[in-house]
Amino acid sequence: MKTPKSTTRRSSGKTPIPARCAGWMLRHPGVTAMPAVFGTSVIELGAVTTGSAVAGLVGAGLSWRYLHKDSYMAVASPRLRAVRRRWTRYIGKSWKESLEYCNLVGQDRRTGELLVPRLLRVAAPTPSIDVLKVKFVKGQSLRVFQDVQDELAAALGADVIAIEKGSKPRILTITLVHGNPFDVVIPPADIPGEVDEVDLKAIELGDTEQGEIWAEPLLGHHWLISGATGSGKGSLLWNPLRAMGPMIREQIARIWMIDPKGGMETERGKPLFYRHATSADDDVEYDDGTGPEDVDPMLAVLLEFRDRMRERQAFLREHKLRKFTPSVETPFEVLMIDELAMLTALGGSRSTISQVNRILAEILTQGRAAGFAVVAYVQEPTKDIVPVRDLFTRRISLRTGSASYVDMVLGEDARLRGALADEIPEEGCEGIGYRTSEKSRTPIRVRAGYSTDDDIDELVRLCTPHFDDDGPAGIVVPFAA
Repeated sequence: MKTPKSTTRRSSGKTPIPARCAGWMLRHPGVTAMPAVFGTSVIELGAVTTGSAVAGLVGAGLSWRYLHKDSYMAVASPRLRAVRRRWTRYIGKSWKESLEYCNLVGQDRRTGELLVPRLLRVAAPTPSIDVLKVKFVKGQSLRVFQDVQDELAAALGADVIAIEKGSKPRILTITLVHGNPFDVVIPPADIPGEVDEVDLKAIELGDTEQGEIWAEPLLGHHWLISGATGSGKGSLLWNPLRAMGPMIREQIARIWMIDPKGGMETERGKPLFYRHATSADDDVEYDDGTGPEDVDPMLAVLLEFRDRMRERQAFLREHKLRKFTPSVETPFEVLMIDELAMLTALGGSRSTISQVNRILAEILTQGRAAGFAVVAYVQEPTKDIVPVRDLFTRRISLRTGSASYVDMVLGEDARLRGALADEIPEEGCEGIGYRTSEKSRTPIRVRAGYSTDDDIDELVRLCTPHFDDDGPAGIVVPFAA
């Protein structure tokens, strides 16, 4: 008896063109809806009314762009840039050819149809960074793309590429960096002429990749700056001092410097510092109220900084002052730690390290309202090295030695959003990095101004204060920061 043949017929043709068109329209509703809305408006309202409405929208956009540039750049610019690049740089044929060159397309074994990984979404958070969300075809994997990432970068015209697993199966994220907007060394921040020219809520550090001044608020904040050896952390040490120069000179801002690296980086600017301690200094005497004892000089500075903070808090409570205002009598106190890890994990006994972390946690959680700020520099920002990492309100990542460090410093998925700090070249890119803020998780590429020895000498010559250490203040003299 013969076995009956199967009545199931295999499809031998490609997906019908009408079906593909319908699928494309469903995937891009915005592109298909705009002509429909425009056409309907012309028919129902007339060409003049429609044209006037379009002109009004364009005018509103231009007004927004010029009257409130910051919000425009944060909200509208990335979206408009993403749409433009989606339909120019990554349009269908170009996208398909780029993947074909890298052997990243598949083929349906039944129909012979070419299967191209689908571009689901394009984001352009900055002028030089594109983030692509891609759904790869069955039979492919993340490793297939990572194995040819150099070839894919060349095909897509990118200088730097990172490919990582997405949040869902068969989804991956491709981050592309096009060009280097910082092709020349940026000069250091100018030293303001007078105290009233200093803005503690906008400390100039360098430039953004949009060519604008890069400034960060320090009053009411703590900074954590992460970067490998030679990444340019020194630029983010001297630029804040230059930006605050007149305040330092007039003792409206006082700098407490802890340098666990022996003072090589900070010795040149020592006259600027209200307190200066290094790992090469001898032990000093400190009295916590139970009697004097010899302690590490860096720990002594940290303890004194904490004690001054407590005194300031008591003074503000006594005078019922809720808001701190910098003045000669109540200076803005800034603690700078050049290599935090040597204090929090790698240097000293276990009890000393525990004490350091406890004091730092107290300062970081209570100091901002009283006018006490911490600026710390670290190479390895892991939690076991920097347990107080999450207490810093502003974070900057220069070139790092590990991809995982980026998210540790800038927040979850910062690397997926374009902060490829681990891909920054070692040569010629000192001071380049990424920053985020509490207002936006979108990483912005920045470069800090470079200070030469002559620039540091200029700062010391113009802004050295003459300290008269008479202890904490008693009266508040109003001062506009």
